[in-house]
Amino acid sequence: MVIVILEILATMLLTRLIDLQYQARASATRRALGVIRTAVAITYVSNAAYGITPFAPTTIDAAMFQDNTIPIEPIDDVNTMVVTSCAVAANASAGGWWYDSSTGKVWVNNSQYTNW
Repeated sequence: MVIVILEILATMLLTRLIDLQYQARASATRRALGVIRTAVAITYVSNAAYGITPFAPTTIDAAMFQDNTIPIEPIDDVNTMVVTSCAVAANASAGGWWYDSSTGKVWVNNSQYTNW
């Protein structure tokens, strides 16, 4: 009976730990997404101030970031950037980031996270 109770407790603990790991990655992804969106916003404002058109950057490169690196997307562990001129694809799954150069919006390039 004691062994059964311990197995039940271990199962509950394991599922909770797995969920915490996912939540940590999701939080890190949201933070990195915020960093990228901030870099895009700063570039947009700089371009607008100097009359450089289009205001939204046509691409995102490492030079836009303080450490000269595009943040890593923790869910897929990649830092690639897909630049497009259309809305996020519903079947995107290559990992990394999806940037719509016509609007300046950035998403996680993974169909599970298109609402970020």
